[in-house]
Amino acid sequence: MRLVDLIPNADVLCALEPDELGLRMLPTLAEWHPRYRLYQSTQLGLQAFINVTLGAGPQPVGQYPQERRVEIELAIREAWAWLEGSALLIKHPGYQEPNVVRQLSRRAEQLAAEPNARRALSARRLAKEALHATIREDVWSLYHRGKYDTAVFEAMKAVEVAVREAAGLAASDIGKDLMRKAFDVKNGALTDATAEPGERQARSDLFAGAIGSYKNPHSHRNVDLDDPDEAAEIIMLANHLLRIVDTRRPPMGNS
Repeated sequence: MRLVDLIPNADVLCALEPDELGLRMLPTLAEWHPRYRLYQSTQLGLQAFINVTLGAGPQPVGQYPQERRVEIELAIREAWAWLEGSALLIKHPGYQEPNVVRQLSRRAEQLAAEPNARRALSARRLAKEALHATIREDVWSLYHRGKYDTAVFEAMKAVEVAVREAAGLAASDIGKDLMRKAFDVKNGALTDATAEPGERQARSDLFAGAIGSYKNPHSHRNVDLDDPDEAAEIIMLANHLLRIVDTRRPPMGNS
């Protein structure tokens, strides 16, 4: 499989961001693995990949227009640098330094075998460092293992727990009722009394709607959530709600 088979249009290739192009290059890079025997006479390296992709020599038989060679080569070099920086391409241990030979990491091999290119790209979009501390480890791990429904449930459950603790409410307060009580427009423990009544109501609606839509259904029945983009969006919504709760927590030492 050549890169031109995956991205036949040079304009499309050059328009891709380094991470997008890098991920789309993975199936081709994977074919340097000995089990494929497609490039067994050539070790996987940046220049070798460029030569195979664009041709070599003064008048190569390239797969892309030769007048675009400089532009395409730059895009490939940027994508290669991103792959190395993301630990998807690593140094081959079988060669002494200086070593330009590379191999795919375990994660890269998994992504290369992913039939859905969008899913593979989506798996890189949920940045661990962007997540709230309460969901940074468990939810991020579940998401990247493809357990999207469980990741969403755990993220929203973390919101429920955070609201209950911050508002000082009982364990019997759950779900939408908990949100309505904590963000009650008149006397909710987490309500911003300085905000307009309409804004206070909207905040109550936001929390109750999120829990009702994305936490409760997963509590009562099996929900088949297999879209990584949708799951990431819901998790980031939970992330935002957790940060709101942090801003509404009573100062330490106050009742």
